Amino acid sequence: MDQDQQLIVQLKKGKMKAFQKLVEKYKKPAFFIALGLVGNRDDAYDLSQEAFIRVYANMRKLNPKLKFFSWFYTILSNLCKNHLRKMAVRKNYIKSSMANTEMKHLKQRALSPDVLVEKNEIALRLWEEIKKLPFEFKEIILLKHFQGFSYKEISEMLNIPMGSVMSRLYYARKKLKDNLKDVFN
Repeated sequence: MDQDQQLIVQLKKGKMKAFQKLVEKYKKPAFFIALGLVGNRDDAYDLSQEAFIRVYANMRKLNPKLKFFSWFYTILSNLCKNHLRKMAVRKNYIKSSMANTEMKHLKQRALSPDVLVEKNEIALRLWEEIKKLPFEFKEIILLKHFQGFSYKEISEMLNIPMGSVMSRLYYARKKLKDNLKDVFN
């Protein structure tokens, strides 16, 4: 039994510290996944918190033999999808929050101003193209390249065959490559 499974068993017995440990372990990945999916820091924070609230409310439904994060990810992903549907406008989400984050990061390094501008422009363009991807492609790119999950883990999280994960990732990368030809030529 892995650590998450042990924590789930403890939580089902009413031990609140077990839930606190799960939150502590997954709050950063949850926030960054939500941020990647919805593109707004405040919304990402709210959605990741809401996901933990729903986990707590529905913990009795979770089978301790199943992977906690796969179940949690499904909840978080569904919340993000619903949020995006409600917002109706999916454009301009990532640009402002990611631009500020990238600029702060770049300022910390001692680079010349022209290099800073070029790197920031490339990062902004990449995020612009990622946000244009269909949700299922954006989701795969974020999980694989920004969260570092394996094909198998993504397959379990999304409840799709591993071949579908590889196929979606291939087409997502191809679409990004095609859309960014002018940047990297």
